[in-house]
Amino acid sequence: MTEDLQRCFILNRRPYSETSLILDVFSEEQGRVCILSKGARSKRSALKGALQPFTPLLMKWSGKGEMKTLRQAESISLAMPLSGINLYSAMYLNELVGRVLSAEVPMPALFHDYLAALTELAQCENPEPALRRFELSLLHVMGYGVDFFSCAGTGNSIEAGMTYRYREQKGFIASVRKDNLTFLGDELIAMGERRFVNKNQLKAAKRFTRIALKPYLGGKPLKSRELFSTHTAASKLRSTPK
Repeated sequence: MTEDLQRCFILNRRPYSETSLILDVFSEEQGRVCILSKGARSKRSALKGALQPFTPLLMKWSGKGEMKTLRQAESISLAMPLSGINLYSAMYLNELVGRVLSAEVPMPALFHDYLAALTELAQCENPEPALRRFELSLLHVMGYGVDFFSCAGTGNSIEAGMTYRYREQKGFIASVRKDNLTFLGDELIAMGERRFVNKNQLKAAKRFTRIALKPYLGGKPLKSRELFSTHTAASKLRSTPK
């Protein structure tokens, strides 16, 4: 049982029985937790509007099995003001955490990175930098351990103008080839610093994180990516002159 209320976000929720909910929760102190909220869907439930994704919560639960039982919950503030592409981007973060993290493994640093990413998505126009920073943080806490600043072949510092090829479990090696696994030095430095100053660096970071996350995600497609593609296609259709 959790002794004190701890900060949480709901990643996903689904109905259970006539009045209850099963919550997939990302907590600050205990990582990802599955929690049953009894009666949360009933008309008289005080939690009916609070137990939503992107709403900062304080929660307490009990139980020793895989599914805990919610004992207390309260919202810290209103839900993050997310809409359009940024909302789908936040849904992607939730799906990513839910798919990649094992249950009940404490990851307080990643929780803070998740909160920072949601806060940025609620304020920015371009969601790409926030997504890439979080993906790189997720890979780091998963033990992926990539050195973006040193050449794996020589140990020399990465040079901004040179080309490097990624080799799984080894790192980046100087290369004259150019393919999906090669990156410019300035792109690697940007990933290492989590700071992106141009579109090419963002595109390179997206390409790398897709390569690195693929073994964790498997072959099952992400629903949030499908929703994002549908939203983008619909937006283009609405903007086409008639």
